[in-house]
Amino acid sequence: MERLQKVIASSGYTSRRKAEELIVNNHVKVNGEVVSNLGIKVDDNDIIEIDGEVLKTDPLKEYYLLNKPREVICSVSDDKGRKTVIDLIKTNTRIYPVGRLDYDTTGLIILTNDGELANILMHPKHKIQKTYIAKIDGILNEEDFKHIRKGIKIDERILKVDHMKVKEIDKQKNTSLVEVTIHEGRNHIVRKLFATLGYDVLKLSRIAYGSLTLGNLKSGEYRLLSHDEVKSLYGHK
Repeated sequence: MERLQKVIASSGYTSRRKAEELIVNNHVKVNGEVVSNLGIKVDDNDIIEIDGEVLKTDPLKEYYLLNKPREVICSVSDDKGRKTVIDLIKTNTRIYPVGRLDYDTTGLIILTNDGELANILMHPKHKIQKTYIAKIDGILNEEDFKHIRKGIKIDERILKVDHMKVKEIDKQKNTSLVEVTIHEGRNHIVRKLFATLGYDVLKLSRIAYGSLTLGNLKSGEYRLLSHDEVKSLYGHK
């Protein structure tokens, strides 16, 4: 027997974290009875329903790497009618993005129906590195790098930057292209990092997630992950 939220996530319906929200908010039934206890366990003979829909277990797993364009929402749907990352991928399988990128942030996002993998990738304890390229309105100086090495306090918590380097400087426009690698996943964390240092982020793109990179994917393009790539991601557990 396994915990209900793990079974829901393993089915590909959603991530474990979202499954827990569905349970505590009374959206889930087991054998016709509403359950809200995260400790409940089920087996293969139990019938699980979510909002009246019987859960199908053990679907084929799908894994996609998308180069997200600007002005696309990292969500399965949007009540304002904006385009989502789901709209860009041709599949009949219920997939969802692992984590999110801001509306105006571009770059690498993983989509899957593998709830167990999604939970591994999003859990802070696994400290998976993400690399971004930021165009900022200014030029970093040595004092900035001293602050970065010490750790930057953001929202009452210290952010430790794994790696940062200036890739390009435009003195005429007073802008810089900066590569930054972090292992945190807090909302807007890269923009907040530069804001704390006194810079606005003009453009932001994620170019790597763990061992995955965008490669030659153009904006809006996607590809399937290979077996070895999925295995590598599971290696973060």
